[in-house]
Amino acid sequence: MSLVVVADTSPINYLLETGYVELLPRLYGQVILPTAVHSELSDRGSSDAVRQWASALPAWITVQKPTASPQLLSGLHRGEMDAIALAEELHAGLVLMDDAAGVRYALERGLTITGTLGVLVEAAQNGWVQIEAALSKLKDTDFRATPGLYERARQLAFAKPPIPPRRTQE
Repeated sequence: MSLVVVADTSPINYLLETGYVELLPRLYGQVILPTAVHSELSDRGSSDAVRQWASALPAWITVQKPTASPQLLSGLHRGEMDAIALAEELHAGLVLMDDAAGVRYALERGLTITGTLGVLVEAAQNGWVQIEAALSKLKDTDFRATPGLYERARQLAFAKPPIPPRRTQE
């Protein structure tokens, strides 16, 4: 797998909280975390499980700082900005990001995006998870999505032929 994947904090956090983080290497091989994202996952505000995972990263995770750390834009956090900067620098084929403002900015920059729901949908399309069980676990967290997004995830999970749950600038 040669797809370069850069992740923001939220998808990693929610995949850890739901027990689905090991889908990432199955789907994408290596995943790159910007240093700021790794710091956010290691922060005291993260759950014990997330902090523990961040303290002993699996071999399929690489932590890398972007060469140029961009100035923060209104509504975006350091992790999102660095994920976008690193994705541009590495010519990433995919960015994992949930935050609406970050997704919008990344799309404007020409990046391809999927989020926590997209990862679960892609895994369901491969037969690795049952989408209803995965969505139920996600709803038990503080993940925010509209009922319409959950319904779209269900539809995409069963689409024939499978439709990759990825967004590009429209």
